[in-house]
Amino acid sequence: MSQLSRAAAYPAVYALLRIAADTADHWVQSDHQAQHKAKPGREGHVALAGHVATYTATQAAALLVGNRLLGLGLRGRSMAAALALSGATHYLIDRRWPVRRAAEALGKGAFYELGGPLGGAYLLDQATHHLVEGIAAFIAVRDH
Repeated sequence: MSQLSRAAAYPAVYALLRIAADTADHWVQSDHQAQHKAKPGREGHVALAGHVATYTATQAAALLVGNRLLGLGLRGRSMAAALALSGATHYLIDRRWPVRRAAEALGKGAFYELGGPLGGAYLLDQATHHLVEGIAAFIAVRDH
């Protein structure tokens, strides 16, 4: 199968990253990880590290399979760089305080608090992940 153009590969890569992210966040992540990943100290960091490891592995599997089946022509180093960005920022975002502080700094503090943890806080968390995945998809196709 021939390689797709960068412009055609980008939306496919973004879709693969997004689908894998939702799967990893909502099906793969354990209840323990979800409940403890934002806690202070070792407990929170251990729970979050486990979540980010499975999150990144899920995205890696999606990219590898999608690259093969769709003939995307992605290079290993570009996929690795995209996954490193996605995983590292996922870790930071899921600590929760960075998104809360950004929301407060941008005058979105009330929205962040709206509806409890699955309201505004969750929506801003997800929007931040989507933004990073868009950048990660560009990185994945940059050497295309």
